[in-house]
Amino acid sequence: MIPAIQLEKATKVYKGKKAVDNLSLSIERGCVVALLGPNGAGKTTTLSMILGLNQPTSGSIKLLGDDPREQKIRERIGAMLQDVSVIDNLKVSETINLFRNYYKKPLPLEQLLHISGLVEEKDKYASSLSGGQQRRLGFALAVAGDPEVLFLDEPTVGMDVSSRQLFWDTIRAMAGRGKTIVLTTHYLEEADSVADRVIVINNGKLIADGTPSEIKAETTGRVISFTAGESVVTEMLQELPGVSDVEWSGRRVTLYSGNTDRLIVTLVKEQVDMRDIEIQSGGLDDAFQALVKQAN
Repeated sequence: MIPAIQLEKATKVYKGKKAVDNLSLSIERGCVVALLGPNGAGKTTTLSMILGLNQPTSGSIKLLGDDPREQKIRERIGAMLQDVSVIDNLKVSETINLFRNYYKKPLPLEQLLHISGLVEEKDKYASSLSGGQQRRLGFALAVAGDPEVLFLDEPTVGMDVSSRQLFWDTIRAMAGRGKTIVLTTHYLEEADSVADRVIVINNGKLIADGTPSEIKAETTGRVISFTAGESVVTEMLQELPGVSDVEWSGRRVTLYSGNTDRLIVTLVKEQVDMRDIEIQSGGLDDAFQALVKQAN
């Protein structure tokens, strides 16, 4: 099957500086991909090129197997960008209906109001909505045409907790129906919970690509934590093979290691006084910070 998105050595130069630098990647259909990177990394530029809003200086970009600027492709995608512009003197329901009319097979108005959490606001003027409500309206407009590929640029900024929960439940349901979703977010716990794949770019270059679990395991390693007995001290733990760092919180100790399987065997063999043992990977936030630090 033709990939949903295909970049081949895509480069974008602004005023002599490469915002995106020789970026190649392929995104298969039916997956949720989080595109991450620090401010100025090239995420928004990459999205704008995939959407056909900007053209690469060199290289090629295909969306659903064709040029992103083609009308037949635009009809099959949706985008929720950071800036949401509303039309004066149009109510929420009227604004959504206006966008529905751009598509051959739009989703029903009531469904769009429900998944965006705007049922109670449908008769309000769109310009009177709060920032978070306007983000939700932007989402309703992005999915009005029941797109095959959906782009979300910092989608939950300004949303309250309940709105975020409804939003991510909707995204998971769309993914379950085979939609391809590409998102950027600074809320890495959201990316960790919803994304099938994480792509990290820095200075316009690809620096990591894998599942959230792979990214975390390869970058931060895994950790063992347990409640230590009185005989356990930092020095003895630091001498154990494979221990890269030791952290204490009261009598709770966390050991960082690239090989937790071997370390747990050693802890048992050495009869270390411990209870309530847990083994887990570091967080995606930790992995992200480590990747950016390594790349700089």
